[in-house]
Amino acid sequence: MKKLLYVVLSLLLFSQIVMADEKTAEEVVKSKIDAVIAVLQQKELDQQTKKGKITEIVSPMFDFQIMAKLSLGRKYWTGLSRENQEKFTELFIKRLKESYLNKMILYTDEKLVYESPIQEKRKVHIPTYLIAKDGKTLMLYKLYSSKNGWRLYDIEIEGVSIIQTYRSQFTRILENGTIEDLLSKLEKQDEN
Repeated sequence: MKKLLYVVLSLLLFSQIVMADEKTAEEVVKSKIDAVIAVLQQKELDQQTKKGKITEIVSPMFDFQIMAKLSLGRKYWTGLSRENQEKFTELFIKRLKESYLNKMILYTDEKLVYESPIQEKRKVHIPTYLIAKDGKTLMLYKLYSSKNGWRLYDIEIEGVSIIQTYRSQFTRILENGTIEDLLSKLEKQDEN
């Protein structure tokens, strides 16, 4: 009986230690964005160095594979061969990272204000306002809880989802062409 009690207490203690070490979705987003802003404010760094540092900071937070699947949609994703899924995912990740980095580099001295997170089952949405001299922009960071912590699966800017925007673009191409056409367009963009 004492042995069983010891095991139960040990498990409870271990679970409390693990839970205490986990960050909330809000803490994850804030810490990553604050770190990115700190890099952007380093005037001595050139653009490429900044982009490299930002990529290191934010990549662990993004679930690029899920984002690739969501951007293509179930209708098209399930019809792809494993090879085309991997090729599409690789090209999509490059495109998404470059787009994100190009937008982040535009940051000057805007202020960020975080609102209370909105819980939706295992997902959390974090409303964030970017306040500039000419107004404020609402960004909604969408994360889900995974075994690896909170992972970002979409960002909405002024109500426009990045994933939905890509899905619309990709669907137009696929409705009038093939996956090879889409991969070719993504490869050409990657070369530029």
